[in-house]
Amino acid sequence: MSTYIALLKGINVGGHKKVPMAELRELFSQSGFKNVRTYIQSGNVILQSSEKSNLKIEKTVKEAITNYFGFEVSVLVKTRQDLQRIFNNSPFSEDEKKASYFIMLHNTPDKELVKITSEKIYEGEAYQIIEDFIYYYSANGFGQSKFDAKFFERKLNTYATARNYNTMLKLLSLSVD
Repeated sequence: MSTYIALLKGINVGGHKKVPMAELRELFSQSGFKNVRTYIQSGNVILQSSEKSNLKIEKTVKEAITNYFGFEVSVLVKTRQDLQRIFNNSPFSEDEKKASYFIMLHNTPDKELVKITSEKIYEGEAYQIIEDFIYYYSANGFGQSKFDAKFFERKLNTYATARNYNTMLKLLSLSVD
């Protein structure tokens, strides 16, 4: 059994796509996953599976949520090692890292799209697109920034989901085998 982190996008935000965590844990367990745990209401699920394909786990989760809750949710599955690598490789200073967001992309975008997107900058905001990931820092905080996950999704032609520093730390601690 390997440990995975499923990141669900856009649930329990503004009263839309309501997903109670107890029901979500039960749904994951009924779908064959073991040791299912959730962290906060925003769609962070730690699970164990004998399945070795992140994409197959994503498909199982998406289908289960659609069938049970009646709406689609974008799902991104990472291993603990993926999250640890992402967390450790932040290009920002330690202070900036603590105030940064980690934006995970479902697919590695085309290099030309990355080049074009990277030309857009705003004062007080910094980001680096590395493979299927974006390190993002805003001096004014994510809620006040000019950029958001939707900007990067449109420009890079893939969906994205963001987690802050504290959530990444917690997910890493909860996913220790």
